[in-house]
Amino acid sequence: MQQRFSVCVYCGSRAGADPAFVAAAQTLGTALADNGWRLVYGAGDRGIMGAVAEAAAQGGAELLGIIPTHLVDVEAPEGRFGSRIITETMHERKKVMLMNADAIVMLPGGAGSLDEFFEALTWAQLGLHAKPIILCDVNGFWQPLEALIDHVIDQGFAEDSLKAQVSFLPDPDALVAALSRLAASKE
Repeated sequence: MQQRFSVCVYCGSRAGADPAFVAAAQTLGTALADNGWRLVYGAGDRGIMGAVAEAAAQGGAELLGIIPTHLVDVEAPEGRFGSRIITETMHERKKVMLMNADAIVMLPGGAGSLDEFFEALTWAQLGLHAKPIILCDVNGFWQPLEALIDHVIDQGFAEDSLKAQVSFLPDPDALVAALSRLAASKE
């Protein structure tokens, strides 16, 4: 039996200031369900993370939540969405999320999302995985991050190939189209 195409989503456990962030999460969650893809996520039921999970679950998607012990009561006290793996550490959480995904998507988020992104990017740069990393640049949210990556390259701390590891897409529609191409290539 072929395993479902799995998308790891890094995103905020808060909703953020722009309603477009939650709307993008809902669009992605619905698309995951509509296409029969599995959501691999941080297991939370709050913020953007909760919005993507709830939309995916409502549409009948398979969900795999990964959460460290110390965040269970903070981010997912009810464990409402899908199956769940509880890890001991944040590092273990990131590893399990990445290992269970075919592609990595980042919606708007904060320090935790950035931590997850940079670890996945570093691992790709080191050749530890070749999974696509896609940032959904909702209303330009990730433009400062793109500028930072360009700055790091311009200042000689990375090769141009670093930026080639990441796709910045402007909206959820472009994101879903890219994921559809990736899923088709996995069949």
